[in-house]
This record gives sequence, structure tokens and C-alpha cells, in this order.
Amino acid sequence: MKDKNEAASEVQMVAFKLEKEEFAVNIQQVREVLKMTQVTPLPQSAYFIEGVINLRGEVIPVVDLRKRFELDLEERGEQTRIIIVEIQDSKVGLIVDSVTEVLRLSSAAIQLPPSRIAGTRTDFIKGVGKVNDRLLIILNLDKILTTEEKIAMNEITLGEQEKIEARA
Repeated sequence: MKDKNEAASEVQMVAFKLEKEEFAVNIQQVREVLKMTQVTPLPQSAYFIEGVINLRGEVIPVVDLRKRFELDLEERGEQTRIIIVEIQDSKVGLIVDSVTEVLRLSSAAIQLPPSRIAGTRTDFIKGVGKVNDRLLIILNLDKILTTEEKIAMNEITLGEQEKIEARA
């Protein structure tokens, strides 16, 4: 049986794959996981913004994490998922190759990211978690989008939400 301190030092994460790498985000920011669905493209949006989806009447912008992280684009498959996350009071969908599991990591198993990795933006990496022989790159969702990108996405979302409400 775990004592209170040990339980408090655990973090529950949702793990997912992009290419051959495994990433994780704090489960407290995850609202739901959806199968890949039709995404409405938005003209003149950032290259990594796939578009928007209508989730039970709420317009949610969707980011392709492969594009965001400048990975090779691949055909989306049966395992492709959209993870709906909350980033600073806004819901955003993240397209990932597959969601692998929900797991608990002790704080001791999480290390700070290397300060510099050649050619890589490390500001949206919160840490690296060790699970047996696997390494999970833990994302800092608050840093995935710049302030300007968040403002642009909020404006797009509001405009699309108004269109839906006007049709109702």
C-alpha cells in the first residue's frame, strides 16, 4: 500500500505515438480521445492547423502534431486519434498517430529535458519520463502554441462558432 506522499508524487499521463517516438501529456489536461474524424480546413491558418471540428456544438481547432513538430507526414491510419486537450482555458484537438495507454509515473521517473538538443525546440518539452526500458517525451501543452498562435486560433474558433450558431 502506498503512503500519501508516494501517491502525491505520481503523475497520471496519456501516452501517444508520433513516428517512432512516444510522447505523454498530463491527464488533467486531456478532455477526451476521439477517432479521426472529418476536419474542416481553414483558409489562411498556420500550416500545422488542420482546421476545426464540431464537437457536440462546440468548435474546436485541430493541430496536426506531426506538422507542428516538423516530422515526416504519413498516411493516417486506423489508429490515428484526436486528443482533445485544454490549453489555458481553450480546447484544442491534437492529431496523433495512436494513443498507447494511460499510465502513472512517479515524479522520480521524470527528468528535466536536456537544455539543448541540436536543431530541436525544447521549450515545449516538460521532461523525459522513464517507464521500464521506454522513454516518454512529456509535453508542456502550454508551450506548444505561441501567444500569437493561440490568439489566432481563438479568433478562428469564435468566427466558426458564430457561423454554427447563426445556422441554428
